[in-house]
Amino acid sequence: MGKVSVVFPGQGSQYVGMGKDFYDSFIESKTIFEKVDNTLKYKLSDIIFNGTEDELKITYNTQPALLTVSMVIWEFAKEKIKPDFFAGHSLGEYSAIVAAGGMSLEDAALAVHNRGKFMQEAVPVGTGAMAAVLSMDESVVLETCREISREGFIVEPANFNSDAQIVVAGHADAVNAFIEKLKEKGGRKIVKLPVSAPFHCSLMKPAEIKMAQYLDGVQIRNLHTPVFNNVYADKEISSEDVKRALIEQVSSAVKWTSLVKNMISEGVDTFIEVGAGNVLTGLIKKIDKNVRCYNVSTVKDLETLGGYLV
Repeated sequence: MGKVSVVFPGQGSQYVGMGKDFYDSFIESKTIFEKVDNTLKYKLSDIIFNGTEDELKITYNTQPALLTVSMVIWEFAKEKIKPDFFAGHSLGEYSAIVAAGGMSLEDAALAVHNRGKFMQEAVPVGTGAMAAVLSMDESVVLETCREISREGFIVEPANFNSDAQIVVAGHADAVNAFIEKLKEKGGRKIVKLPVSAPFHCSLMKPAEIKMAQYLDGVQIRNLHTPVFNNVYADKEISSEDVKRALIEQVSSAVKWTSLVKNMISEGVDTFIEVGAGNVLTGLIKKIDKNVRCYNVSTVKDLETLGGYLV
């Protein structure tokens, strides 16, 4: 038997109503949602279940919302599976660390709420942008970033999501110039993303500094199960490594493609995505079509872990 990895989604997977079936079905789920509401001192659960897309999309709401829903679902999924590894995409790395025993849910919820605030404060709304480049050679994307970027006019790779999808981030004008330049080079599919800040690029350095100071006051423990992190695409277990990677990932690119390939080379042949939606399942299948992917985002999925226990 190959190894199993559980992965948790990041920003972009959220939708209004996510996790509501768990809230309605299990008293334990209700308790978890209430615990996070009390920690944040506002009704995040109400925004998740009854808010508008725009309200949920505000980054300091999105981040704790996705973390909470992932942990609510994991609370039940963990009774059926003992994974060899965890990972999470960007914000999802916090979910992985909570699942691996490195942080309490309350500490993580407050940390990502603040992470969202710090990220938004780093770049005023409207001055930064992100764009996804599909089906374009990585070397061309990186070369174009270098050609466009100069002092005060930055565009950088932010997410290596699969061999066929790279996201760039930076100053809005620089991202627009990058898109034009890439079209000249034959880029056909370039999509501007509906985000409120340019995540995972050097414009996030001020947020990284604040996050480092913030995490100094948070208890982070050694992990009982290794987590593959976004910055190095490598596995970590010590609290020092966990903390360093969480700080650095604020302004570093998410190396999701390498992370998944490194897990596969460690013997993982089964991935179970736990949390809202199925974005990671789609990306992993693009990275390696031979691995098995399952997805648990609803109560209905829970019974068989999305087909894993059939």
